[in-house]
Amino acid sequence: MSTFDMNSLGQIIGELSQYDPYPIHDGNGFSAVTRRATVRLIERLECLLFPMQHAWSDAVEGSRRNARLELLGVVTWDLAHQIHRASPHSCDGGGTECPRLSEAFETSLGFVADLPAILQGLTLDLDAAFNGDPAARDRSEIISSYPGLYAIMVYRLAHRLWEYDVPLLPRLMTEIAHSATGIDIHPGARIGSSFFIDHGTGVVIGETTEVGKEVTLYQGVTLGALNFPRDEEGRIIRGQKRHPTIGDRVVVYSGATILGGNTVVGEGSVIGGNVWLTESVPAYSRVIAQPKIQLKSGTP
Repeated sequence: MSTFDMNSLGQIIGELSQYDPYPIHDGNGFSAVTRRATVRLIERLECLLFPMQHAWSDAVEGSRRNARLELLGVVTWDLAHQIHRASPHSCDGGGTECPRLSEAFETSLGFVADLPAILQGLTLDLDAAFNGDPAARDRSEIISSYPGLYAIMVYRLAHRLWEYDVPLLPRLMTEIAHSATGIDIHPGARIGSSFFIDHGTGVVIGETTEVGKEVTLYQGVTLGALNFPRDEEGRIIRGQKRHPTIGDRVVVYSGATILGGNTVVGEGSVIGGNVWLTESVPAYSRVIAQPKIQLKSGTP
């Protein structure tokens, strides 16, 4: 008969707990933000922003306005509890007596008050997609089926939470969008209005990237770091600008890679496909790769 008993299982759990990044308590106590809860939060926020395209799965009210009001209340409380859970702290069960929950609720109220401004910005992104893609028949098609707009929507929501210094949750939101679309936008990046990502798969935008207004990126574009500065002990130095700055009205075509915190692409420039760029270029530049092309005769 096996000697493997509950004591052995308890020993395994004890050993696993040594490596837990977050403390987890029994009952209704503090626990880390979960991916599933964050997916649900994004879905509810999407319903609030674009109600004409998404079902009111969480609402019981009959009229659209009342259903939207009900869902806003659900989002406010849900977000407050997720913010409360996002940062490890001593909490005796997550009740209203916890001062961190009160702070989280104030942050949540501030964030939902920002939703009209976020939607105003997303409307400009939506217009940029419609005006930049002749295949788009109407804006509802873009809202419902363009991965670029979805990734930008999640980024703009996550970036606002990032500005509120909410830990973990903004990064988890953009990673969920990354999994769904193949577009990886760090919530710390700063991106101007009327931003358009066409096709989108493989786009990477790093944490300290700055993107101006009316910028268009195509699939496979990387706005990344050239290197990671380290201190005397070999540890990465955090908080420095590592990613490029892209000026207004720049177009970056598919497969281009632009690297480095000191790299600035001047306004109005066009960066061609498969370009590798690690130095600044002035405004209205045209940067293209020059592959060697060999043509064979058409005769056998």
